[in-house]
Amino acid sequence: MTTFDKKLQQCRNDIDEIDQQLVNLLAKRREVTCRVGELKSQVGMPIFAPDRENQLLAKLAKQAQAVGLSVPLVEDVFRRIMRDSYSSQDEQGYQCINPDAGKVVVIGGQGQLGQVFVDLFTRTGYQVSILEKDDWQNADSIFANAGLVIVAVPINLTELVISKLSNLPIDCILADITSIKAKPLRAMMAVHRGPVVGLHPMFGPDVTGLIKQTIIVCHGEQLDKYQWLLDQFTVWGALNYVVSAKEHDEAMAMVQVMRHFSTVSYGYHLMQEDVELEQLLAMSSPIYRLELAMVGRLFAQDPNLYADIIFSNPDNVVMMKRFANRFVELLSSVEQGNKSDFIAKFKQVADWFGDDAQNFLLESTSLLEKAREHK
Repeated sequence: MTTFDKKLQQCRNDIDEIDQQLVNLLAKRREVTCRVGELKSQVGMPIFAPDRENQLLAKLAKQAQAVGLSVPLVEDVFRRIMRDSYSSQDEQGYQCINPDAGKVVVIGGQGQLGQVFVDLFTRTGYQVSILEKDDWQNADSIFANAGLVIVAVPINLTELVISKLSNLPIDCILADITSIKAKPLRAMMAVHRGPVVGLHPMFGPDVTGLIKQTIIVCHGEQLDKYQWLLDQFTVWGALNYVVSAKEHDEAMAMVQVMRHFSTVSYGYHLMQEDVELEQLLAMSSPIYRLELAMVGRLFAQDPNLYADIIFSNPDNVVMMKRFANRFVELLSSVEQGNKSDFIAKFKQVADWFGDDAQNFLLESTSLLEKAREHK
């Protein structure tokens, strides 16, 4: 072994020893965060504490600067560590905000998103029952003593299911978790005289907890009767965002309908062009690889879900046509070689985004760093 090889091996041995120390410290840290989770669950304190997280990251940034370490590196490492900390706290369970709530019934509880709520309510200590399409003959017994009924069925079935719920206990909370809100909310208030609330979880069925997840809340009737439910979401780590049903549906035309339709259209175009995906990936920049991953992710899921969202409201067609017209408008500038017009429109959009454009640039840079790690 040469002198170089010996020195290199010694360096590697030192690194291995330090790595082992880091692993041991991470294990000790997780033990402490588990104790934190136990304490929080006893008093109903939310797992996610944004002020504490921001203070910790600011302190670590100063410590990193003091010893000459990259601040983005330290922030990235500790954000990942904190994600695991939240997970360890999640494993300790949660305080049941309303032990006297009665039975929680999830209609469609065997569906992907329904299972998320069944799991959370069960782990929190609530009595949970599930009603599926073959259980309606036993509906009266299932709904007996129900304190909360959640409709978690596909969009095209939501109003039909709601129409069957006229005999719920008067104090029972009726909620839906559909991605449109105005029509289901009206249907629930028409059929049930008790507390009603419209909910839209802004996450998919692959989540194991609600830490840092958003649940949109559209108030219906008797907020004071379902406030405990919103408080339970907060204890689970979710962020409740309150908005009217009308505002929700208008926003979802952009957040979901336009995005999903554009993604389906682009995937359909790639298929019709019969491109070689492996070649595209081999020659792609990190940002295109990430974009392509998001396109592929959609096509790995249930097409009925996306069809239901896109077809849920006839007004969506009008919005998509406006999008198509603006696409053609920009294409005309390219076709005519009118680069100045294209740049002018680009600048108009940049001005409209304002400071958010720079913020999105920084945020996406962090995502691209992670994408490069998986290449």
